[in-house]
Amino acid sequence: MSIWWSLHLRRDAASVPLARRLLLGTMETAGVDPEISYDLSVALTEACANAVEHGGCGGVAEAYRVTAYLDGECCRIEVADSGPGFPAAGCLVASRPVPAEAEHGRGLRLIQALADHVHIGADPGRAGTVVSFDKTLRWRQGRPLLAV
Repeated sequence: MSIWWSLHLRRDAASVPLARRLLLGTMETAGVDPEISYDLSVALTEACANAVEHGGCGGVAEAYRVTAYLDGECCRIEVADSGPGFPAAGCLVASRPVPAEAEHGRGLRLIQALADHVHIGADPGRAGTVVSFDKTLRWRQGRPLLAV
């Protein structure tokens, strides 16, 4: 079984639950184990929240893109924005400690904890950041769609 979808969303906080609900609905319909679905939905929420908060240059109508692929035994999710990006994105998460009293700065670490593989980088030929992550899927018994 292979399912994929892509959304182009306004950089607005109201767009985040839409992406999360679509992912959860897709995974429920496919028969993915609810624990895996939950982990990926939290990771997606964090990536979308980062795109909404940091992913633009100030324009109200700016958008970001969410793409999800369920292919065989793996789910891969990409969130791409058009913001300024950040230097040395791959080392940023591992190298900077977050103070306990900080209100921000844990999202990328949370994504790393919930996914099997995480890549943070640039979209070739575009400004912005792409956060992509994947996780091996587990299936619930009696799932409606069988992996092929």
